[in-house]
Amino acid sequence: MKIVFLDTETVGKVKGLKELEKLGTLTTYPFTSADERINRISGNEVVITNKVVIDRVVMDACPEMKLVCVAATGMNNVDLDYAAKKSIMVKNVAGYSTESVAQHTFSLLFYLFNRIPYYDHFVKDGAYSASRVFTHLGQSWRELNGKTFGIIGLGTIGKRVAEIAHAFGAKVIYFSTSGDNLNADFKHTTLSELLKSSDVISIHCPLNERTKDLIGQKELKQMKHDAFLLNTGRGGIVDEYALAEAIDNDLIGGAGIDVFSQEPVEIDNPLLKISKIHKLVLTPHIAWTSEEAREKLMEGVIRNIREFDFHV
Repeated sequence: MKIVFLDTETVGKVKGLKELEKLGTLTTYPFTSADERINRISGNEVVITNKVVIDRVVMDACPEMKLVCVAATGMNNVDLDYAAKKSIMVKNVAGYSTESVAQHTFSLLFYLFNRIPYYDHFVKDGAYSASRVFTHLGQSWRELNGKTFGIIGLGTIGKRVAEIAHAFGAKVIYFSTSGDNLNADFKHTTLSELLKSSDVISIHCPLNERTKDLIGQKELKQMKHDAFLLNTGRGGIVDEYALAEAIDNDLIGGAGIDVFSQEPVEIDNPLLKISKIHKLVLTPHIAWTSEEAREKLMEGVIRNIREFDFHV
């Protein structure tokens, strides 16, 4: 069996790449551009892709292709309807990043909530050493216990975040963007009620027609002035211009953002130009990338290939 992995840089150095070599003849590329797809896929039965688009043009030009393994949960980079017509199997991997994303969500929150940058700098620049007092109260911070934690999207990851927030003593409420993921353990509210009452709002819904620009200027104005917005879902869910304006005008307490409307983030993105940088923490779409999550991802890809090989 001939296998090609089109964008290995998206998963980094993981043991699973060595395991793939045991399944057949493996060819790997760090990145693959749109113009390089057909040439690199031709002659391979199995194609592994994270972000490289596999459309009908590629499928028509590569008749040997029998299986597309998406090294992710979302399969929006593959034309699923056309693949079905061509009898090309498409398999994804679900559930591998739940713990990773949940942990990173709280990393973003506590970076802001506990004023970590300020206090870290206070110690490292020598101000604490020069102080006459054993503690420093330069900026106040709050406990999560007793606060209202609002979650937008209570799927697998959203539910895990809800469980952790509850363990910290927070009151968890949620809004389901699809209306499907309802859970009796937590209170379901309207989006407006969630925005108005939450001290922390964490986004864990998919990006689709219902959720694109779900959080814009109108929604941000409904939030508490000291509330925090966290987005480890998808960048297009939040209007980045409106968010930058809300932060600089003190409409909200701050934001932790791991995803952007364009990735890598464009240099002129408004979130890179705000003046009140202490109220914003940005990370480069890494919430899903713990070592453990990436290993689980590759295990899922390998399992999908083995199941395919068994049935052909």
